[in-house]
Amino acid sequence: MSVSVLVTRRRVAAAALASALLAGLTACGSGDSGKESTASATPSAAGPAAGEAKPAKLTVLAASSLTDVFRTAGAAYEKAHPGTRITFSFAGSQELAAQVKQGAPADALVTADTRTMDGLKGETGDSKIIAKNRLVIATVKGNPHKIGGLKDLADTKLKVVLAAPEVPVGRYSKEILDKQGVTVKPVSQEPNVRAVLSKVELGEADAGLVYRTDSAKSKDKVETVEIPDDQNAVASYPAASLKASKNAEAAAAFVAWLSTPEAQKILQEAGFQQP
Repeated sequence: MSVSVLVTRRRVAAAALASALLAGLTACGSGDSGKESTASATPSAAGPAAGEAKPAKLTVLAASSLTDVFRTAGAAYEKAHPGTRITFSFAGSQELAAQVKQGAPADALVTADTRTMDGLKGETGDSKIIAKNRLVIATVKGNPHKIGGLKDLADTKLKVVLAAPEVPVGRYSKEILDKQGVTVKPVSQEPNVRAVLSKVELGEADAGLVYRTDSAKSKDKVETVEIPDDQNAVASYPAASLKASKNAEAAAAFVAWLSTPEAQKILQEAGFQQP
Protein backbone atom coordinates (compact mmCIF):
# COMPACT_ATOMS: atom_id res chain seq x y z
CA MET A 1 0.00 0.00 0.00
CA SER A 2 1.39 3.38 -0.96
CA VAL A 3 2.17 6.02 1.63
CA SER A 4 -0.34 8.42 0.08
CA VAL A 5 -3.20 5.92 0.37
CA LEU A 6 -2.30 5.18 4.00
CA VAL A 7 -2.26 8.88 4.88
CA THR A 8 -5.59 9.37 3.17
CA ARG A 9 -7.20 6.52 5.16
CA ARG A 10 -5.83 7.91 8.43
CA ARG A 11 -7.28 11.33 7.66
CA VAL A 12 -10.70 9.81 6.95
CA ALA A 13 -10.66 7.88 10.23
CA ALA A 14 -9.64 10.99 12.18
CA ALA A 15 -12.44 12.95 10.59
CA ALA A 16 -14.97 10.24 11.52
CA LEU A 17 -13.72 10.18 15.12
CA ALA A 18 -13.95 13.97 15.41
CA SER A 19 -17.50 13.85 14.05
CA ALA A 20 -18.52 11.23 16.63
CA LEU A 21 -17.02 13.25 19.48
CA LEU A 22 -18.82 16.37 18.32
CA ALA A 23 -22.13 14.49 18.21
CA GLY A 24 -21.57 13.26 21.79
CA LEU A 25 -20.88 16.76 23.05
CA THR A 26 -24.01 18.05 21.36
CA ALA A 27 -26.09 15.35 23.06
CA CYS A 28 -24.70 16.36 26.48
CA GLY A 29 -25.53 20.01 25.77
CA SER A 30 -29.24 19.14 25.36
CA GLY A 31 -29.32 17.71 28.90
CA ASP A 32 -29.10 19.65 32.23
CA SER A 33 -27.48 22.79 30.87
CA GLY A 34 -30.10 23.00 28.16
CA LYS A 35 -32.91 22.76 30.72
CA GLU A 36 -31.40 25.54 32.82
CA SER A 37 -31.26 27.80 29.81
CA THR A 38 -34.87 27.08 28.93
CA ALA A 39 -36.05 27.62 32.54
CA SER A 40 -34.36 30.97 32.74
CA ALA A 41 -36.01 32.08 29.52
CA THR A 42 -39.48 30.70 30.17
CA PRO A 43 -40.99 30.58 33.72
CA SER A 44 -41.98 27.12 34.95
CA ALA A 45 -45.72 26.45 35.29
CA ALA A 46 -45.15 25.92 39.01
CA GLY A 47 -42.93 28.99 39.40
CA PRO A 48 -43.91 32.62 39.94
CA ALA A 49 -45.78 34.32 37.12
CA ALA A 50 -44.78 37.71 35.79
CA GLY A 51 -45.23 40.38 38.47
CA GLU A 52 -45.35 37.90 41.35
CA ALA A 53 -42.79 37.70 44.13
CA LYS A 54 -40.26 34.90 43.91
CA PRO A 55 -40.46 32.07 46.49
CA ALA A 56 -38.90 33.05 49.79
CA LYS A 57 -38.77 32.28 53.50
CA LEU A 58 -40.81 34.91 55.33
CA THR A 59 -41.04 35.76 59.02
CA VAL A 60 -44.28 37.50 59.94
CA LEU A 61 -44.81 39.16 63.34
CA ALA A 62 -48.50 38.98 64.22
CA ALA A 63 -50.80 39.87 67.12
CA SER A 64 -51.66 37.00 69.48
CA SER A 65 -55.34 37.09 68.53
CA LEU A 66 -54.35 36.04 64.98
CA THR A 67 -52.64 32.83 66.11
CA ASP A 68 -55.17 30.29 64.89
CA VAL A 69 -56.45 32.04 61.78
CA PHE A 70 -52.98 32.92 60.51
CA ARG A 71 -51.84 29.32 60.76
CA THR A 72 -54.70 28.45 58.44
CA ALA A 73 -54.03 31.44 56.20
CA GLY A 74 -50.31 30.71 56.07
CA ALA A 75 -50.92 27.14 54.92
CA ALA A 76 -53.26 28.40 52.20
CA TYR A 77 -50.70 30.97 51.04
CA GLU A 78 -47.90 28.42 50.88
CA LYS A 79 -50.09 26.08 48.84
CA ALA A 80 -50.86 28.85 46.36
CA HIS A 81 -47.22 29.99 46.23
CA PRO A 82 -44.99 26.91 45.92
CA GLY A 83 -41.56 27.37 47.43
CA THR A 84 -42.60 30.13 49.83
CA ARG A 85 -42.43 29.29 53.53
CA ILE A 86 -43.90 31.46 56.29
CA THR A 87 -42.89 31.44 59.94
CA PHE A 88 -45.16 33.36 62.31
CA SER A 89 -44.13 34.92 65.60
CA PHE A 90 -47.17 35.73 67.76
CA ALA A 91 -47.17 38.14 70.71
CA GLY A 92 -48.88 41.23 72.06
CA SER A 93 -48.68 44.10 69.58
CA GLN A 94 -46.56 46.17 71.97
CA GLU A 95 -44.05 43.30 72.17
CA LEU A 96 -43.95 43.04 68.39
CA ALA A 97 -43.32 46.78 68.10
CA ALA A 98 -40.40 46.49 70.52
CA GLN A 99 -38.94 43.65 68.43
CA VAL A 100 -39.15 45.74 65.27
CA LYS A 101 -37.47 48.72 66.93
CA GLN A 102 -34.70 46.44 68.20
CA GLY A 103 -34.05 45.22 64.67
CA ALA A 104 -35.41 41.69 64.98
CA PRO A 105 -35.12 39.94 61.58
CA ALA A 106 -38.63 39.86 60.12
CA ASP A 107 -40.44 40.66 56.89
CA ALA A 108 -43.97 41.78 57.77
CA LEU A 109 -46.02 42.96 60.73
CA VAL A 110 -49.71 42.71 61.64
CA THR A 111 -50.91 44.43 64.83
CA ALA A 112 -54.26 44.52 66.63
CA ASP A 113 -54.49 48.30 66.54
CA THR A 114 -53.57 51.20 64.30
CA ARG A 115 -51.84 53.14 67.10
CA THR A 116 -49.03 50.60 67.40
CA MET A 117 -48.57 50.41 63.62
CA ASP A 118 -48.60 54.21 63.27
CA GLY A 119 -45.80 54.39 65.81
CA LEU A 120 -43.59 52.35 63.46
CA LYS A 121 -43.93 54.38 60.26
CA GLY A 122 -40.16 54.71 60.00
CA GLU A 123 -39.79 50.92 59.96
CA THR A 124 -42.73 49.83 57.80
CA GLY A 125 -44.14 50.30 54.34
CA ASP A 126 -47.69 51.55 53.84
CA SER A 127 -50.14 49.67 56.06
CA LYS A 128 -53.62 48.46 55.24
CA ILE A 129 -56.37 47.26 57.57
CA ILE A 130 -57.12 43.61 56.80
CA ALA A 131 -59.71 42.78 59.49
CA LYS A 132 -61.67 44.04 62.47
CA ASN A 133 -62.74 42.52 65.78
CA ARG A 134 -64.84 43.29 68.87
CA LEU A 135 -64.61 42.52 72.57
CA VAL A 136 -66.68 40.08 74.62
CA ILE A 137 -66.72 38.94 78.23
CA ALA A 138 -65.33 35.43 78.65
CA THR A 139 -66.47 33.62 81.81
CA VAL A 140 -65.71 30.20 83.24
CA LYS A 141 -67.77 27.44 81.73
CA GLY A 142 -71.41 27.64 82.75
CA ASN A 143 -71.12 31.30 83.84
CA PRO A 144 -71.84 30.40 87.48
CA HIS A 145 -71.73 34.04 88.60
CA LYS A 146 -74.44 34.97 86.07
CA ILE A 147 -72.42 37.76 84.52
CA GLY A 148 -74.64 39.54 82.03
CA GLY A 149 -72.74 42.67 81.09
CA LEU A 150 -69.91 45.09 81.78
CA LYS A 151 -71.46 46.52 84.97
CA ASP A 152 -71.37 43.08 86.58
CA LEU A 153 -67.57 43.10 86.36
CA ALA A 154 -67.46 45.77 89.08
CA ASP A 155 -68.48 43.16 91.69
CA THR A 156 -65.52 42.99 94.06
CA LYS A 157 -66.29 39.34 94.76
CA LEU A 158 -65.38 38.46 91.19
CA LYS A 159 -61.87 37.63 90.05
CA VAL A 160 -61.57 39.58 86.83
CA VAL A 161 -58.46 39.51 84.65
CA LEU A 162 -57.62 42.12 82.00
CA ALA A 163 -54.79 42.73 79.57
CA ALA A 164 -52.24 45.35 80.56
CA PRO A 165 -53.17 48.89 79.43
CA GLU A 166 -50.25 49.08 76.97
CA VAL A 167 -51.65 46.05 75.10
CA PRO A 168 -54.29 46.88 72.44
CA VAL A 169 -56.96 44.66 74.00
CA GLY A 170 -56.13 46.14 77.41
CA ARG A 171 -56.53 49.64 76.05
CA TYR A 172 -59.83 48.72 74.37
CA SER A 173 -60.99 47.18 77.66
CA LYS A 174 -60.22 50.33 79.61
CA GLU A 175 -61.95 52.41 76.96
CA ILE A 176 -65.26 50.55 77.14
CA LEU A 177 -65.22 50.21 80.93
CA ASP A 178 -64.55 53.93 81.38
CA LYS A 179 -67.29 54.72 78.88
CA GLN A 180 -69.79 52.82 81.04
CA GLY A 181 -68.41 54.20 84.30
CA VAL A 182 -67.40 50.73 85.47
CA THR A 183 -64.46 50.38 87.83
CA VAL A 184 -62.73 47.00 87.78
CA LYS A 185 -59.82 45.97 89.98
CA PRO A 186 -58.26 43.08 88.04
CA VAL A 187 -56.52 40.27 89.87
CA SER A 188 -53.87 40.41 87.14
CA GLN A 189 -52.97 42.32 83.99
CA GLU A 190 -51.68 40.09 81.22
CA PRO A 191 -49.25 40.74 78.31
CA ASN A 192 -51.66 39.59 75.59
CA VAL A 193 -55.22 38.45 74.97
CA ARG A 194 -54.30 34.75 74.93
CA ALA A 195 -52.94 35.02 78.46
CA VAL A 196 -56.22 36.61 79.62
CA LEU A 197 -58.23 33.82 78.02
CA SER A 198 -55.97 31.17 79.54
CA LYS A 199 -56.61 32.49 83.06
CA VAL A 200 -60.36 32.08 82.53
CA GLU A 201 -60.00 28.67 80.90
CA LEU A 202 -57.99 27.39 83.86
CA GLY A 203 -60.45 28.80 86.41
CA GLU A 204 -57.86 31.21 87.79
CA ALA A 205 -60.27 34.05 87.00
CA ASP A 206 -64.05 34.26 86.88
CA ALA A 207 -64.11 36.51 83.84
CA GLY A 208 -61.99 38.52 81.45
CA LEU A 209 -62.32 40.83 78.46
CA VAL A 210 -61.07 39.24 75.25
CA TYR A 211 -61.69 39.42 71.51
CA ARG A 212 -64.77 37.71 70.16
CA THR A 213 -62.65 35.47 67.92
CA ASP A 214 -60.56 34.18 70.84
CA SER A 215 -63.60 33.36 72.95
CA ALA A 216 -65.27 31.60 70.02
CA LYS A 217 -62.19 29.43 69.47
CA SER A 218 -62.39 28.35 73.12
CA LYS A 219 -66.16 27.83 73.32
CA ASP A 220 -65.75 24.37 74.84
CA LYS A 221 -63.86 25.88 77.79
CA VAL A 222 -65.50 29.26 78.39
CA GLU A 223 -68.85 31.02 78.06
CA THR A 224 -69.18 34.15 75.94
CA VAL A 225 -71.19 37.18 77.07
CA GLU A 226 -71.73 39.59 74.19
CA ILE A 227 -71.22 43.33 74.66
CA PRO A 228 -73.68 45.58 72.78
CA ASP A 229 -72.16 47.53 69.89
CA ASP A 230 -72.93 50.88 71.50
CA GLN A 231 -70.86 49.83 74.53
CA ASN A 232 -68.12 48.11 72.57
CA ALA A 233 -64.89 49.04 70.79
CA VAL A 234 -63.77 48.05 67.31
CA ALA A 235 -60.27 46.62 66.99
CA SER A 236 -58.63 47.22 63.60
CA TYR A 237 -55.79 45.03 62.31
CA PRO A 238 -53.33 46.79 59.98
CA ALA A 239 -50.68 44.85 58.05
CA ALA A 240 -47.46 46.15 56.52
CA SER A 241 -44.16 44.91 55.17
CA LEU A 242 -41.00 45.90 57.03
CA LYS A 243 -38.40 48.12 55.38
CA ALA A 244 -35.59 46.01 56.84
CA SER A 245 -36.90 42.85 55.16
CA LYS A 246 -34.42 40.96 53.01
CA ASN A 247 -37.40 39.62 51.05
CA ALA A 248 -39.17 42.90 50.32
CA GLU A 249 -40.96 41.71 47.18
CA ALA A 250 -42.27 38.51 48.79
CA ALA A 251 -43.24 40.35 51.99
CA ALA A 252 -45.24 42.93 50.05
CA ALA A 253 -46.95 40.14 48.10
CA PHE A 254 -48.06 38.40 51.30
CA VAL A 255 -49.38 41.63 52.82
CA ALA A 256 -51.31 42.34 49.61
CA TRP A 257 -52.71 38.79 49.62
CA LEU A 258 -54.29 39.34 53.04
CA SER A 259 -56.85 41.62 51.37
CA THR A 260 -57.77 39.14 48.62
CA PRO A 261 -61.12 37.28 48.62
CA GLU A 262 -59.35 34.01 49.53
CA ALA A 263 -57.68 35.47 52.63
CA GLN A 264 -60.76 37.46 53.63
CA LYS A 265 -62.87 34.31 53.52
CA ILE A 266 -60.46 32.60 55.93
CA LEU A 267 -60.50 35.57 58.30
CA GLN A 268 -64.27 35.93 58.27
CA GLU A 269 -64.86 32.21 58.79
CA ALA A 270 -62.76 32.60 61.95
CA GLY A 271 -65.10 35.36 63.16
CA PHE A 272 -63.18 38.47 62.10
CA GLN A 273 -65.14 41.30 60.55
CA GLN A 274 -64.54 42.89 57.16
CA PRO A 275 -62.03 45.77 57.14
